[in-house]
Amino acid sequence: MLRTPQRPTKLAVLTSGGDAAGMNAAVRATVRSALAAGLEVFGVYEGMQGLVDGGDRIKQLSSTDVGGILHQGGTVLGTARCAEFFSRDGRRQAARNLVERGIDALVVIGGDGSLTGANLFREEWPSLLDELVAEGDLEPDLAAAHRRLTLVGMVGSIDNDMFGTDMTIGADTALHRITEAIDAIHSTASSHQRSFVIEVMGRHCGYLALMSAVAAGANWVLIPESPPDTDDWEESMCRAMEAGRAIGRRRNLAIVAEGAQDRHGNPITAQHVKEVLEERLGEDTRVTSLGHVQRGGAPSAFDRYISTVLGYAAVEQILMSPGGEPQLIGIRGHEIISSPLMDCVNKTKAVADVIARQDYETAMDMRGGSFKDSFRMIRTMVRAQPHGPEPGQRRLRLAVLHAGGPAPGMNTAVRVAVRVGVDHGHTMLGVHNGFKGLAAGKLEEMDWMSVTGWVSQGGAELGTSRKVPAPELLERIAHQLDKHRIDGLLMIGGWTAYQTANLMHELRDIHPSFALPIVCLPASINNDLPGSELSVGADTALNSIVQDVDKIKQSAVAAQRSFVVEVMGRDCGYLALMSGLATGAERVYLPEEGISLLDLEKDVNELKDGFAHGKRLGLVIRSEQADPVFTTSFIRSLFEHEGIGLFDVRTAILGHVQQGGDPSPFDRIQATRLASKCVEHLIEQALSEEPASSFVGLQKGKVRFTPISEFPDLVVPGVHRPMDQGWMALRPLARVMAQPVPPETTPQV
Repeated sequence: MLRTPQRPTKLAVLTSGGDAAGMNAAVRATVRSALAAGLEVFGVYEGMQGLVDGGDRIKQLSSTDVGGILHQGGTVLGTARCAEFFSRDGRRQAARNLVERGIDALVVIGGDGSLTGANLFREEWPSLLDELVAEGDLEPDLAAAHRRLTLVGMVGSIDNDMFGTDMTIGADTALHRITEAIDAIHSTASSHQRSFVIEVMGRHCGYLALMSAVAAGANWVLIPESPPDTDDWEESMCRAMEAGRAIGRRRNLAIVAEGAQDRHGNPITAQHVKEVLEERLGEDTRVTSLGHVQRGGAPSAFDRYISTVLGYAAVEQILMSPGGEPQLIGIRGHEIISSPLMDCVNKTKAVADVIARQDYETAMDMRGGSFKDSFRMIRTMVRAQPHGPEPGQRRLRLAVLHAGGPAPGMNTAVRVAVRVGVDHGHTMLGVHNGFKGLAAGKLEEMDWMSVTGWVSQGGAELGTSRKVPAPELLERIAHQLDKHRIDGLLMIGGWTAYQTANLMHELRDIHPSFALPIVCLPASINNDLPGSELSVGADTALNSIVQDVDKIKQSAVAAQRSFVVEVMGRDCGYLALMSGLATGAERVYLPEEGISLLDLEKDVNELKDGFAHGKRLGLVIRSEQADPVFTTSFIRSLFEHEGIGLFDVRTAILGHVQQGGDPSPFDRIQATRLASKCVEHLIEQALSEEPASSFVGLQKGKVRFTPISEFPDLVVPGVHRPMDQGWMALRPLARVMAQPVPPETTPQV
């Protein structure tokens, strides 16, 4: 009878393969989650080489050892190629090094090659131990106590090319690096009316090339999964570039994945694209190969978050299924999933095989629906001129406006909405200054070139209004909708947009012009809207907070100081909780929970105890409306009074800087995806006999429309917050990451 494997008591974690920003956050989360569960944790330095070498390359880790690494790029554990591990002798030595320390659980953070090697190691584990016992290199009792190796993997890869997860650790940061570089290149390209060819990483996966093309407004993109349609693709590219110049475009930008090829499998290089543009168009063309800069730098807020969540889930998986089939921990939508590791690896390798066989349609299908949607969208966006109306087509008049506070990505959404609408042959009208402008008749017809350059601009070029219109203003709005013959209305914004859309829906009998279809696109840094897991603008705001808090922590650590940082959010604690996870805050105060005197007493005592035993900095994140009595200034005064002689306290109220800045790549991509779906849905509803109004959002990775009439039932009465806030499930994780530890090992955040 087989014995059920015992729960491991010791766990090792390593990073392997190419480095990826966020690996350190994953290591930190794994270590602290395992310690909280009562396990001993060991770090393996230099990847698989460390397993083989043993000695001081396998070290026990405390919570302190992983303090201060959350914001660092690369991997503090190191990574190295190891030919020895791919020999039987090398793996046998690695097994001995682990078993002698009582380790029989392994967390590997790496790419498909590293995970494949780790799985082979797991499969051979029993026979490796048998050989060690037979050769007298391992005690039989020790081998018997560790007959199974529990293996869990996380994918660290900037290419985002692994099945079993929507996003891999490091991909979002790489996209940030690429987009920042292209934004910088835009200015010099426009100044000199140059063409630029940008080469990005991606031997078998075009994710970085495709998504950076969407995020940066590229004019051409070449990826491995979908080569150009014709053999004379150079001519098609040149026609598109030349047409853009003819209508006044000052720069041309082509993005080439390093694995790009034509339909016959011949490589397409950035240098070749440059030569084509110079020879056929006489373009002054430059090539920029971003290289390893894509791997480097501090991880983005999303990579810190996903790595933290995955590390926590990896430890949970080990505890739930000791000795079971190795699992890959990934994310789908905003949910953590676990999949058989080798199934994911084999499917990943299958895509490269399909591309090699030149079966490109299957390759695109295997990449998934959102990848295909993005590729379809970029093919629309790269045109110099729209398709225009079909013969006999009814030409609709669709209006676009902003409502509520500005959110980065609003301009991106308008750009896509206008171009998709015009490409379908309809008239697109931009409304200036939100509902006030609509009531005053400030509408402007927008064409293809009206929104040039808007993809990367922060703010709201059309202007916005923050208040729900009063009855007299609604009457004037109804009049203007009639006067301008508006067939559909796209509202891009937050609570003001949703409340007004719902109000107009309810007043259709009084104002018949309100019976037109309305679609609300969520754009709010607070991420406080129903029907969507993430609003446009929230990711940019979160990255802005994280960058500022990183600087604050550098200041604090030099002066034995505790900071109380206040972030926006109104009635929703999303920014506070997520920035707390991404910056390593010890305490997060949320409006969903409030603040009690007992909370403050406990927190100040933990701070005092930590600083008394060598702690150098403290960090507390407070959402702006967490509590009406215990304000940011009150908490500062309390902490400062109690911390006399141990630490001083400062506050940082980040304010409206959170609403500013150019949108992050994620917000640009999300705005593009949602705006495209919104306009297509609006057209469909405007042409139907019973047009309906709705709001859109990403739910479990899919774009869904919810009837506007359901809005009141989906929100908490009296506050700006949806009933369903899936991200609140991360609250316990934040506490684990900030766990108190024995005084002699008090960690830095």
